[in-house]
Amino acid sequence: MPTVFAVNWTAIFSEMNRYLATFLIAMIPIAELRGAIPYAWHMGIPWWQAYIISVAGNMTPIFFILWLLEPVSKWLMENSKIFNKFFEWLFGRTRRKLEKRYAIYAELALAIFVAIPLPVTGAWTGSVAAFVFDIPYRKALLWIFVGVLTAGLIVTAVMGTSVGIFNIFKGG
Repeated sequence: MPTVFAVNWTAIFSEMNRYLATFLIAMIPIAELRGAIPYAWHMGIPWWQAYIISVAGNMTPIFFILWLLEPVSKWLMENSKIFNKFFEWLFGRTRRKLEKRYAIYAELALAIFVAIPLPVTGAWTGSVAAFVFDIPYRKALLWIFVGVLTAGLIVTAVMGTSVGIFNIFKGG
């Protein structure tokens, strides 16, 4: 089943401009720039353009996610007893257990978490973590951006190393 999902996405993006496709792939949760940069390289986009387009695409939804999480959760809490109980439990437990211990390092931890180039550690999940840990919008945006920049550098470096090793074995 995952192969079919990947083939469908590949078909969709192969029909559009490669720069736009890179930008859009970077906006997708889980894929983010970890999928966009390899795609861009595969499509022949220079590494520095792939990096810039992927970072921009990855950050675009984050402005809205961070902005909407609080009002949406408040609305859900006001209109649903189940969501009210869930969010009270989540916020109370998480903030009580970790806020005092990690308050000083919360923003740095957020940047490091987002920077780890693995699935489910990107800017989307970082936005939710910033919301749960009550990191203010501007600080969360800054530290998520730092994490995205770092993840992009790591993925770009790994891609460059991989391409270089492939070319050595290929004889080029």
